[in-house]
Amino acid sequence: MKLALWRIAEFIHGTGDYRAGAEALGYSIDSRTIKPGELFFAVKGERLDGHDYVQAALDRGAVAAVVSREFPARFNGTRNLLVADDPLLALHRLAEMVRSLWHHPVVGVTGSAGKTTTKECIAHVLASKLKVLKSEGNLNNHFGLPLQLLKVEPEHEIAVIEMGMSHAGEIAALAKLAQPNTGVVTNVAPVHLENFDSIAGIARAKYELIAALPRGGCAVLNADDEFVSQFGRDFHGTVLMFGVKRAADFRAENVEMLGAAGSKFDLRFREKGYPAEMPLIGEHNVYNALAAVAVGVHHGIAIESAIASLKTLKPADKRGEVVEIAGATVVNDCYNSNPKALNAMVDALAKMPAQRRIVIAGEMLELGPEGEHLHRDSGKHMKGIVDHLVGVRGLAQAMVEGAKSAGVEAEFVATPEEAGDWLAANIRPGDAVLLKASRGVKLERALERWKEKQGVRN
Repeated sequence: MKLALWRIAEFIHGTGDYRAGAEALGYSIDSRTIKPGELFFAVKGERLDGHDYVQAALDRGAVAAVVSREFPARFNGTRNLLVADDPLLALHRLAEMVRSLWHHPVVGVTGSAGKTTTKECIAHVLASKLKVLKSEGNLNNHFGLPLQLLKVEPEHEIAVIEMGMSHAGEIAALAKLAQPNTGVVTNVAPVHLENFDSIAGIARAKYELIAALPRGGCAVLNADDEFVSQFGRDFHGTVLMFGVKRAADFRAENVEMLGAAGSKFDLRFREKGYPAEMPLIGEHNVYNALAAVAVGVHHGIAIESAIASLKTLKPADKRGEVVEIAGATVVNDCYNSNPKALNAMVDALAKMPAQRRIVIAGEMLELGPEGEHLHRDSGKHMKGIVDHLVGVRGLAQAMVEGAKSAGVEAEFVATPEEAGDWLAANIRPGDAVLLKASRGVKLERALERWKEKQGVRN
């Protein structure tokens, strides 16, 4: 939302030497990508301090920079500065005020796995009727979420905002900014266990989204998840359940996996079945689609229109993209990983016709003390499905050991580049290959190395 600097200063209680009538055309915390006319917030992260890049942002055309009162002498003589107590808190305050000024619904999406794809599905279904703002990528934390809220414009009729967390209290803080009217929870799984004492603790953290909804809000919940299915108890608004295995308001029946082509199923709603199909692979994406239809119907989209829009869904970048390389079908799902998500994609691979099924799986991060055990179990899960596993980096060694104990051929490599060399040397036409790992592994480099050796251009 475009705002004059004088108004921004009022919202964040800022002072300083700036052009009061100048207008911020956008907002940024990254001096490398800032565009002319945007307002730069000099936030301090774990590794970098934005105050070191204020001049770079101004040189690139920033309309002004928000800096901390802690450094009054550091910027002597520098113009176009808004001085606030803390740039990050100022960013949050501005986002909260913009959200309050924009009187339209917000859909908040969280969960241990699938929240980005679910967010994309929801936005896609809503866009069949409404002007939608959606979070970009997985910008879902205390830096990314306020920047997403500041992109809202008067013409937007609804926003779909992803909410991530690694500690208790984070979703509550994000919900305070976004003020969601509808909350969607995909599932609860052992992710970020290094910061929690149990999965129940993770569930409590996810529940913060539902607890933050206003009276009369809507909770859209996974009926098949043992934790999420309980989040609607005593809720003071509408509860919509979605699922495959248990009774639900939006239930998929007769699910048929179509390999790389996706799936088709009957969607049962109000005692009536509707044929549905979509190009996203795996049963886990059926859940994501059900959540999207539930949100769409709640916001006034006809069930027939919501279901029809599923046909034109597309996977997000590195999230289940299907490509062909050297005659092999390749599922590029290497944006992120956790045990639940990996097992779901392995199950999806099982439904794909192939000469051999190959998994290139990097280590899964932030699993805490249970990490080795969880990797080993994921390896064992591949029994009877996977012909060969290549574990990449760190704790993936335990996954390899688990797979071998289950009778699966498996080996370990230390880097994604080595995995790319393995792919180039071993993959044959007719194979189906899954690549999946936590973001920090950068497993996409294996795909890049393989393409390079095959002479394939991106």
